[in-house]
Amino acid sequence: MRRNPGDLLRVDGRASVQFGGNRALTFRVVSVGDEVTHMGWIWLTGYVLNSRGAATSKREIFVRLAGLRRADEPLPRDQSCVPANRVQASISVGASGRAGR
Repeated sequence: MRRNPGDLLRVDGRASVQFGGNRALTFRVVSVGDEVTHMGWIWLTGYVLNSRGAATSKREIFVRLAGLRRADEPLPRDQSCVPANRVQASISVGASGRAGR
């Protein structure tokens, strides 16, 4: 499913190993990158939200599209916690310091 500006997402270890465990975050999408990346991965720009829904920082993240969930979508019972070491990702970073660019 394509993500759009305004989407409120839960980003955790299913989307990228860097957000596994207690590093998961709630993310409000501002823009979706249009550049070609690894199959099934996308660049998102947006704001990290705290528990009250206030923006705490602006970030650009590289995530697996299939691993993204709407923030209000309940987790299946067997996936309430995704440990960081249970998710694998392979990303090559070029000279510019960003994968796929």
